[in-house]
Amino acid sequence: MQINIKPAAMEYLQGKVAKDQHLFLALDDGSSKFSKLGGSCAIGNKFQLVRSNQADSDYDVVIDNNADLNLTTAMPETMYLGHGLALDHKLGALVLSDDSGMLDGAVAIEDAPEAPQDDDAKRKEMETLGGKIC
Repeated sequence: MQINIKPAAMEYLQGKVAKDQHLFLALDDGSSKFSKLGGSCAIGNKFQLVRSNQADSDYDVVIDNNADLNLTTAMPETMYLGHGLALDHKLGALVLSDDSGMLDGAVAIEDAPEAPQDDDAKRKEMETLGGKIC
């Protein structure tokens, strides 16, 4: 899998991601372990970049890129990522697209939790987000 990181996105990410950090392209639709949002209206169309100081065995699909980022994703995410994958920075937001068009116009950058959340804690946090979950 390959992604073209456009110059504007490269510049934006330079201040956000250290060279030695791992960066995971993860769904943010309630289906990934990093997702706090979600619901049926967000399936497959909401992504986030998750920063971590360590690798994650669930996110072991390497995404070759022109920005020298240690970028990976998980197998379930690959079904939503097509040919011609690109990341740009437009109007203050990261934009993920492929040859089919825009996949997400506001890709967030988040830090991986230091310890995995149990399902009950994650559910409570999602409930407090209420209106953001459809």
